[in-house]
Amino acid sequence: MGTTANRTLQLGHSPDPDDAFMHYALAADRLDTGGLTFEHKLEDIESLNRRAVTGDYEITAVSIHGYAFVSDKYALLNHGASMGEKYGPRIVAREEMSLADLEKGKGKRIAIPGEWTSAHLATQMLIGDYDYGLVAFDAIPDAVEKGEYDAGVLIHEGQLTFQEQGLVLLQDLGVWWADETDGLPLPLGGNTVRRDLGDLIPQVSGLLRESIQYGLDNREESVKYSLQFGRDISLEQADEFIAMYVNERTLDYGDDGREAVRLFLDRAFRMGLIPQMPELDFVR
Repeated sequence: MGTTANRTLQLGHSPDPDDAFMHYALAADRLDTGGLTFEHKLEDIESLNRRAVTGDYEITAVSIHGYAFVSDKYALLNHGASMGEKYGPRIVAREEMSLADLEKGKGKRIAIPGEWTSAHLATQMLIGDYDYGLVAFDAIPDAVEKGEYDAGVLIHEGQLTFQEQGLVLLQDLGVWWADETDGLPLPLGGNTVRRDLGDLIPQVSGLLRESIQYGLDNREESVKYSLQFGRDISLEQADEFIAMYVNERTLDYGDDGREAVRLFLDRAFRMGLIPQMPELDFVR
């Protein structure tokens, strides 16, 4: 790779196995970055969504939902997607109940990981208005198990481990979305670059894609690194979770993936759940 002026860029992503896997090659200096240095900023996805409003990081993961609020500052890349292929965030509870029981005014509350998460947006599309509370994503299973909330929306590896706490599945949002859309994947998160990077954007985009490819090509090494970001999960569970959300579609949304993003946000806009239909660049 040709060299550019030395520059440090802040790269925001979640402290979870799939994001760690995607960015391992950059974190471990496995790539020729052409003079660029990446400072990794690990925060939960809702914090990253909010930081993007003020453009804090040059590169950041955001929820597809959150992107609707920051598309003026950030361009969505054509890689780095987290999409659920007939699976996704899961609505769980301590006991069986109907989704209608969770509608607003029914006396029940749902724990969610953030108001700008795609999980919350999909739940709104499914249930309509509902009463909720904001809970750190990794604390939601415990909050539901203890009865602090009647149900919870699980993201990250909690999707695989909730049954170990005696919780029951009410709805897999990825299954619901696939049924709604003739099998389209559920858009959850994406990688973005700040628009003011200008001529640097192609180089940065290429490096981020190379990092994803490195993880896929050097799976064992990358999964072992990523395990440290899992919460009470085995190496096998980390590998399973990573396979769910880092795969060939992460290298390229594909035509159906791009259509899924457009449809997800268009439906949200028509339902009055986001303020505008954002520009979708899908920068390569």
